Amino acid sequence: MVAPFLSREQSRTIDRRAIDEYQMSGLVLMENAGRGVAESLIHLDPKILVPLASRPNVEILCGKGNNAGDGFVIARHLEIRGVRCRTILLNDPHGLTGDARTNYEILKGSDVPITRWSEVAAEWEGDRSGMTDEPIRDGMWIVDALLGTGSRGDPRPPLDDAIRAMNRQSACRLAVDVPSGLDCDTGQPGSPTVRADHTCTFVAYKQGFKTSTAQTYTGCVEVIDIGTPPRLLRELAE
Repeated sequence: MVAPFLSREQSRTIDRRAIDEYQMSGLVLMENAGRGVAESLIHLDPKILVPLASRPNVEILCGKGNNAGDGFVIARHLEIRGVRCRTILLNDPHGLTGDARTNYEILKGSDVPITRWSEVAAEWEGDRSGMTDEPIRDGMWIVDALLGTGSRGDPRPPLDDAIRAMNRQSACRLAVDVPSGLDCDTGQPGSPTVRADHTCTFVAYKQGFKTSTAQTYTGCVEVIDIGTPPRLLRELAE
């Protein structure tokens, strides 16, 4: 069976049915998603296992929804595998809820540094080119875990500033599920939108990825299996 391209609503339906009908915990789905992205990133660039001198190999920018929860899981699994990383919060962590909040609390017990965007913005502003004393795009990645499939329209502050700053950096960029700012149904970019080198999307390609415009922002797209029953996809394809 050829996997269908999923709309925003179909993606939500698959998650809901996996939880309601198959008794799969949302935490399990999030764990599978984050672990899958971490493993993909190491496969893409094994040099992230070699620590850089002046900054983390991987910096993970997290918003406040389930996409942020995926980012927290990614950070934890990268640390488990020996990757030096840092988690950057765009929003007050007190606003986190549900599975995202649970994974934030778990991450707090790890050795992964957690900092606020307001602190990192000044650091990145003074280093607009992203240059360090190590080769760029060689063992250095920024992970976009800001906005998921539910996002529509232009990203709001402070996410817009963070996206522009991410795009200015010379490190490679990996988007989680969908590049932040890109409408997953239409493939139309907001102002601004993350320009990813690689996108790890969950369950199946998204409807908007069919457009040539979207491909400018997604880079190479990889589908990550998060454990949802294949029957759900088969029923959508019928």
